[in-house]
Amino acid sequence: MGLSLEEDHEVILSQILETLLSERADVLVIAGDVFDRASPPNSSIRQFNRFLKRVAEETRAAVVMISGNHDSGDRIEAMSVFSTASRVLVRGIADAVETPIVLCDDYGEVAFSALPFSYEYAAREVFGDEGISAPADVIAAQISAARGRVPEGARWVVVAHAFVAGGSVGETERALTRVGGIETVPSDVFEGADYVALGHLHKPQEVGARHIRYSGAPLAFGFDEAGNEKSMAIVDLTPEGVKIRTIPFRPIRQVRSLTGAFSDLLEGTPSKDFIQAILTDANPLVDPMKRLRATYPNACHLAYARQAHVAETKMQGGGRAAVTPIEMVGDFIMVVRGREPNEDEVAIVADKLHAAASGEE
Repeated sequence: MGLSLEEDHEVILSQILETLLSERADVLVIAGDVFDRASPPNSSIRQFNRFLKRVAEETRAAVVMISGNHDSGDRIEAMSVFSTASRVLVRGIADAVETPIVLCDDYGEVAFSALPFSYEYAAREVFGDEGISAPADVIAAQISAARGRVPEGARWVVVAHAFVAGGSVGETERALTRVGGIETVPSDVFEGADYVALGHLHKPQEVGARHIRYSGAPLAFGFDEAGNEKSMAIVDLTPEGVKIRTIPFRPIRQVRSLTGAFSDLLEGTPSKDFIQAILTDANPLVDPMKRLRATYPNACHLAYARQAHVAETKMQGGGRAAVTPIEMVGDFIMVVRGREPNEDEVAIVADKLHAAASGEE
């Protein structure tokens, strides 16, 4: 949205800490996308490190954390260097040896397997399997590596970052596959796990089964999430099964979309919420965003209703609003050379796009 969310995150992190204390939680699970980019601002890194330090010093909770597709795996992996091995499992890079952290409660042992996000190319090298060609193959290889290291009789919790089939996607989730193709993972790949904590999709939801669940993002990151309640899940593993409760977050600013004539919006109730303004005016206005911010200082998107209608019509007629970068390059090669791009060309473009998205170039 182009505005700093540091204050918003600080409030949510404090609420997470309060919940860990009030619930006397045994484990805090963070299932990837710790940051929203591979090279986050130093202020964000410091803020998150302060939070982890408070978790370690003020609560009894162990920490299980993995990298997501937005993260730099190396950066997340580095966070494990100074951890206490008995209370922390931090994984940023996929490994063929998936050793869990094993904790005990009143009912016995619970093994947590932390499976960091990995692209197919990296996973082929890690697992020595050239047949890995999709995210489902990556997760299957990680699950296979992890399953054999779960102690006999222990309950098993899997932490993963994936797009599991049946999940509800928002407008801000980034694709998990580098060269197109099927990015969804079937829920039955997690067979044998007592609970699966998933990262990637921003909306809290169950997929495939009640014990396979996304906790969702702690804040709304797109206007399609307006009105959605964000929360953290409290999961109890009992002999009778999994019990799940949610604790709603209380953000200091909401995400809202306002539609109406420009003059009417200007006379609305002043608000510091993040505002998307959809103007119904027939003609373009001069510098409307600057004037709107007198009433809504955090207004961050403006469009005209007629434009939104055109975009919606195109999506309904064509199935989607835009092609992917890979498809765009493919169309260009078809026009210039009269053929589809070959595998080498697709791989080169995919690597460059991935490097750009990861901040490597």
